[in-house]
Amino acid sequence: MSILVDSNTKLVVSGITGREGTFHSLRNRDYGTQVVAGVTPGKGGQDVEGIPVFNTFHDAVASTGANTAMIFVPPRFAADSILEAEDAGASLIIAITEGIPAHDELRAFNVIKKNGRARLIGPNCPGILSPGKANVGIIPAAFFKEGNVGVVSRSGTLTYQIGNVIAQQGFGNSTIVGIGGDPVPGSDFIDIIGLFQDDPETELIVMCGEIGGDAEERAAEFIAENVTKPVVAYIAGFTAPPGKTMGHAGAIVSGSRGTAKAKAEALESRGVRVGRTPTEVAELAASLLGAAA
Repeated sequence: MSILVDSNTKLVVSGITGREGTFHSLRNRDYGTQVVAGVTPGKGGQDVEGIPVFNTFHDAVASTGANTAMIFVPPRFAADSILEAEDAGASLIIAITEGIPAHDELRAFNVIKKNGRARLIGPNCPGILSPGKANVGIIPAAFFKEGNVGVVSRSGTLTYQIGNVIAQQGFGNSTIVGIGGDPVPGSDFIDIIGLFQDDPETELIVMCGEIGGDAEERAAEFIAENVTKPVVAYIAGFTAPPGKTMGHAGAIVSGSRGTAKAKAEALESRGVRVGRTPTEVAELAASLLGAAA
């Protein structure tokens, strides 16, 4: 199994006619993802290498049965695009766009949470990859192979490094989920770790956090109370200069709260092993899987 995306995913892409939207939509299709439609207002009736383009999400979903939406439009249009996808019936929305104003992110988050009809991943995220099944987003699938390690991360590139080292150790992934590092993420660590806990294919969970906020501390409490599978973590920012804002918009440290040290302590006190480098995390994961074999 896998979580969130698989061979049954039918993807519609908002912004498919733009340069980045076209490039990644075709790469997702080449991987085997069912990219069934695109949406660009005013360009309905056109196609992108055989993928039909519609003026609205409602038209696209009604015509193709799309169940998943990917957002590739510019920041000023992104929140409205997310909400249109939700209103049209997409049950999973993956927002790749970065630079969306926090107020717009909050507006989209509140509507989706209130309605309870869809799950939002992102914004400012690399997407989701279930190796061998589907790739929705910009994750370089060649780094990964099928397996039993679930990965959830606020970072994109660190995810690729961890997944690659896991593959080099002879193991693979059930699903890789990039939740993004913006101040108002549609889904957080707790949401995705809960899905991995319930997924019979996932035997070990890797979470990749970073300085700022309290998402990792809250995840530590959730893991202690609800997760029976082994969890390995990495926190980016151990060498970050005190008081310096860096990285994602959500990487804001207030006093001692939100530091890599505080997050690592919270996780380790609840039985989560924390690596100090991405390579160490992958090696910890491989050793735990090897011991369980």
